[in-house]
Amino acid sequence: MAAESTAGPTVPRRQLGRHLRALRNQAKLTTKLAAQALEWSEPKLWRIETGQTALRSLDVEAMCRVYGASTEVTQGLMVLARETRAVGWWHPHDDVIPDWLDLYLGLEEAAARLGRYDPELVPGLLQTAAYASAVIRAERPDLGDEALTRRVQARLARQALLIRVTAPLTAELLLGEAVLRRPVGDAPVMAEQLDQLADAAMLPNVSVRVVPLRARLHRGVLTGPFVILRFPVNGDGQETEPPVVYVPGFTGALYLERPSEIRRYQAVYADIVAAALDEHASRTLIRQAAREYVP
Repeated sequence: MAAESTAGPTVPRRQLGRHLRALRNQAKLTTKLAAQALEWSEPKLWRIETGQTALRSLDVEAMCRVYGASTEVTQGLMVLARETRAVGWWHPHDDVIPDWLDLYLGLEEAAARLGRYDPELVPGLLQTAAYASAVIRAERPDLGDEALTRRVQARLARQALLIRVTAPLTAELLLGEAVLRRPVGDAPVMAEQLDQLADAAMLPNVSVRVVPLRARLHRGVLTGPFVILRFPVNGDGQETEPPVVYVPGFTGALYLERPSEIRRYQAVYADIVAAALDEHASRTLIRQAAREYVP
């Protein structure tokens, strides 16, 4: 089924946060002094500057007044603030999606391409319903059936990014061979999942490469899973948003944006690519592994 992208709030929030942080720095105010002047908490100011919350135009106006921004800049940022209150596609599932993942979903939706390394599990972008259910159940055995179903639905909804009519997401995926060998659910679940993985790898905007268990020691062994997100370019050939590295964790996640951090993860990604099978050999291995789960 074809899907269209919808404008979400994450990118406007990040843009607004960067502008406001720059204005605060120009005013030579620390976060502590700025928070005191606004009668806010420092954590609230940090969430605003890192793009993790929506803002009212009145709040932006107050910040610009404290920072000494011009009328023109203030008005422009107040308009941008209204965009931060837009609703993303995942909004109906907010009650079953962790806050730290909410930010990632917005970045993923806005991205033009991503490169990710998953040594243990099929990434959510390509999971079947049965596989996703088994993974989520293992992660959260306390979830009721309804909450589990809704989390699975939210995970499957992300896959529309790969088939949307306008600018489908380009996904370059590196998977450890353990992903193919470790049973998640029963044998039919694994066979279905691996067949779908191989089918998805045939899409023109999807690349799947497997890092065999016999591969040399590569730097991905040291980092664990991560995602590098890149954003669309404007008419000048410049990316509309700085790249982001997302590092998932069991109880939270890291979002890395410093150029030095991006460069280090890009070097790790290149090292994993050098250790991986090519796309054709990877699909062959995935199909073979799928057949091994069929009695």
